[in-house]
Amino acid sequence: MGAPFTADDFALRMERVARAAAGAGLDGLIVTPGPDLAYLCGYEPPINERLTALIVSTGAEPVLVVPRLERPDAEKCPGGSQLRLVDWPDGRDPYAVAAQILPGTGGFAISDSAWSLHLLGLQAAAPGVAYTSMTRALPMLRAVKDDAELARLAAAGAAADAAFADILGVRFAGRTELQVAADLGRALVEHGHSSVDFTLVCSGPNGANPHHRPGDRVIAEGDAIVLDFGGSYQGYGSDTTRTVSVGEPSAEVAEVHAVVRRAQQAAFEAVRPGVPSQEIDRVARAVIRDAGFGDHFIHRTGHGIGMSTHEPPYIVEGEERPLVPGMCFSIEPGVYLSGRFGVRIEDIVTVTETGGARFNNSPRDLAIVS
Repeated sequence: MGAPFTADDFALRMERVARAAAGAGLDGLIVTPGPDLAYLCGYEPPINERLTALIVSTGAEPVLVVPRLERPDAEKCPGGSQLRLVDWPDGRDPYAVAAQILPGTGGFAISDSAWSLHLLGLQAAAPGVAYTSMTRALPMLRAVKDDAELARLAAAGAAADAAFADILGVRFAGRTELQVAADLGRALVEHGHSSVDFTLVCSGPNGANPHHRPGDRVIAEGDAIVLDFGGSYQGYGSDTTRTVSVGEPSAEVAEVHAVVRRAQQAAFEAVRPGVPSQEIDRVARAVIRDAGFGDHFIHRTGHGIGMSTHEPPYIVEGEERPLVPGMCFSIEPGVYLSGRFGVRIEDIVTVTETGGARFNNSPRDLAIVS
């Protein structure tokens, strides 16, 4: 178990994002419950109609606006000693309370996860403030991980690998996707995950749908099965995909799997500091296109991961931002043949000073299950 983040850790994060906001020409940030708030001060309150907002203004003390009934929990949050708490009772307009803290004019980034109810309330109470999305204004807010975060992501990846090793020993044929998905979820928990976010079991023709939710389809001999699963481990995400075959695979399944594996390996080998994010997508896509399956690779090559399963950087055409040591993201090319089967292979990787390192190291060959 990694050591808990300290009040000093959270203070440094708030100082850093205040500088980043100033560098982006903003007067600060408004952070509502979700991963950004947990990252900046360690506070994870309920997400509901009552306004909770951390207001980080450049050159001013951070202020956490909370419902009065939740103040005791806010006071105990790991970064609470670095904040000024302002509470509001039921019956009072919370947006008027927040407006007294905001400047009369200026620009603030607001969490992507903020409810429209809260954004509209803030706009009405502080109409002189311009609001922009956090991802648009500060896309790299949480993208570069420190050593403690990297350790958590590595542990999450190892736990997911262990869950995959367990699942290779269960019976697939004659059971439903939902039953195998339940096995996957139990394995993730047994190997240390505090929550299970998704266990996709996409068998046979369902494998051609990259986000198929497991259902009552009974798995049969000869099926190719895409297994995509992950959850939260010490507050950080795991996400890995492997494709297996129930019994000996057909020649076509084996061929497609070999193409996807080459694409995934080529993309991984292209990871190094300074390379534009889109280049990793281009490398994977070129391998699949040259093999004749270009029209069947229908999604981006990857997404960032950390306290959220999906966050910047995104490994997709048009993302020119260069890779930086400490960035962590998935590499997950796939081929999807409608009505027949699909293949995807996914690892979480991090950018090092000289290249890339994988957090998932389970076998990438086409495993045969019973």
